[in-house]
Amino acid sequence: MPPSLNNMNKKYKNKYRIASARLPNWDYGSNALYFVAICCKNRTCFFGNVSNGTMIRSELGEMAEKYWLEIPQHFPFVVLHNHIIMPNHVHGIIEISKINNGGNVEAQNFAPLQPPYKNRFGPQSKNLASIMRGYKIGVTKNARKINPDFQWQPRYYDNVVRNGKSYNRISEYILNNPLNWNNDKLKKL
Repeated sequence: MPPSLNNMNKKYKNKYRIASARLPNWDYGSNALYFVAICCKNRTCFFGNVSNGTMIRSELGEMAEKYWLEIPQHFPFVVLHNHIIMPNHVHGIIEISKINNGGNVEAQNFAPLQPPYKNRFGPQSKNLASIMRGYKIGVTKNARKINPDFQWQPRYYDNVVRNGKSYNRISEYILNNPLNWNNDKLKKL
């Protein structure tokens, strides 16, 4: 799911790099649902293995699960939806649902794509990048006490969930990920 290597056609500071997969002009601090995938470096299976379509988590996998479930404690405006810890990656749907104008605002069930767009960087402490960075740091800091070789890939994949059909498809994909492990794109070959 990471951006295709075909997107490595532009140079930044005289080096090739993968173009951003982020939705242009989207405020990633907006109330919306986001599908994320975070991979371990080199797709190493630090989090366990799949046996007969069931994910069997290792100690690091249990840690990744624990810290995922604690995200709302650190980011109280986050609501977690379906997620799965896989042998070498994590998938989940994160809802950003912030308070606005002194009262609770129903979070958009799905992210609209119509203008006007806000600053796509949003407040640094209340956006998807901050949430993912915090999660990755928490797991890394404690995982390295058990396995000093633990690392994440530098980036993560995200997709703004746009409608109910997309939400249902993504949720089904997450829940069925262990059953489809042998065909998973993120499985280390």
